[in-house]
Amino acid sequence: MTESSSHVAVFVSAVQSFCAFLLILATIAVLGTSAAAAVGVLPWLDIPVSFGGTEVPDAGMYVQIGLGLLLIVLIGFLPANARMRRLEVTNRDFRISMADVAQAYHYVHQADREGTFQLSREFDAMRERIEWMRHHPDLAELEYDVLQAAAQMSVESRDLAQIYSTEKVERARSFLRERQREVEQYRQRISMAQATVGEIKRWMQAVSVEEGLAEKQIERLQKDLAEVTDALKLTGHDRPKNIVGMRRREGRGGDQMATPAE
Repeated sequence: MTESSSHVAVFVSAVQSFCAFLLILATIAVLGTSAAAAVGVLPWLDIPVSFGGTEVPDAGMYVQIGLGLLLIVLIGFLPANARMRRLEVTNRDFRISMADVAQAYHYVHQADREGTFQLSREFDAMRERIEWMRHHPDLAELEYDVLQAAAQMSVESRDLAQIYSTEKVERARSFLRERQREVEQYRQRISMAQATVGEIKRWMQAVSVEEGLAEKQIERLQKDLAEVTDALKLTGHDRPKNIVGMRRREGRGGDQMATPAE
């Protein structure tokens, strides 16, 4: 609940209390004058009233008595209205108190996690926490009951504060940050390895393509060489040079003899 809404609630409560006080005074006045008029001390209310052209006698007396009865009926609702206002005030005060307790517990639990309190006995621990909250600038204006409730809650949760102390939480965070850095380094190394493997694959593919081209060129050269060799055989340019040719010469009796050709 904000401060402005709290002021509005206080103003409305004051106005309701004032209206109830006026209602009680009016009821006492009407009933007192009616009783005095009944015993002849005061006159009845004189109001000229006519109905259908006929004047109603003693109309003021009836109006005065009816007004008194109406005020008595309205007063009958005041206890219920008072109970409702008490419930509203109690609920508002309870919410304010719970907010204060929650705020005080937040501060004292944070101090407990930081290792501010060292006393182990429950009574000493309660007193130490209450004294600490009394000297805190944000909690010094709170009531003792609020501080006591917050201190009791802090004592009940001191084991939790020790388990999740600021030092342990910071150590855990440091460990997680270190692991996170290691994971980032691993990811960078994996990325570099993937890039290297991709480069090697592309290089191997390029070498394979070049080898295939070289083999095709060798095959083409072999075919061309075979064609040239076949052509040389057809033209006779491939006769061996170690064979010597023979020529004939004439001899006696008309016989011819073969002599080696030079």
